[in-house]
Amino acid sequence: MSATKTQTEAAPLLSCWSCKASSGGGHFCAACGKIQPLGDDVDYFAFFALLRKLKIDEPGLEQRFHQLSWKLHPDNFVAAPEYERNLALERSSELNDAYRTLRDPILRVEYLLLRAGVRKEGTTKQQAPPELLEEVFELNESLDELREAKADGGDLTELRARLADARKNFQEKLDEVDAELQSVFGEWDAAIDAAADDQTQRAVMAKLNEVLNRRSYIRNLVRSVGEELGQS
Repeated sequence: MSATKTQTEAAPLLSCWSCKASSGGGHFCAACGKIQPLGDDVDYFAFFALLRKLKIDEPGLEQRFHQLSWKLHPDNFVAAPEYERNLALERSSELNDAYRTLRDPILRVEYLLLRAGVRKEGTTKQQAPPELLEEVFELNESLDELREAKADGGDLTELRARLADARKNFQEKLDEVDAELQSVFGEWDAAIDAAADDQTQRAVMAKLNEVLNRRSYIRNLVRSVGEELGQS
């Protein structure tokens, strides 16, 4: 699940490292209660015993986070052997990473796509959506004019008003993309509920990735205009 598995990789996944009974595959052995290592196939969704859905019960996720935080806290293992102490430390760190990712809808879908190899970390396509090319061109012209006017000490009033309108326009487009993303979240969850085949799931993931790229581009535009207006 993460790169933190170092000292504690020896035990098998489903057989308890302590009592050798079937562990049940959870955080603790179902037979003896000892903390267990997790396999690399356990992702953040499985960490919280969730299906890989994108619309999740956020209050339920928070409740589960607090329950696991209490159970996995390293203070509970101060008298335990080194192996268990290390497991508790690793699991507590993983718990925080998993919760921070899943509670944010954008980080959640990015994580899903990263795990599936549909999206690569730190890389997003920064190309203007074709339907926005003309508006993006005009926006960049206005930004250049504002920068030149600031450098020359010119009147910024009209330029600022024009850019404020442009930012409002792109903010509305960002809201529309967020609504579209929620709709595709629903398509993904329906595919999971229907146990759709790999080809169908891949098609929905490609759609999610395209909407995410478009969202990233528009969000950066809104941010850039806001920063430029804030500096003038």
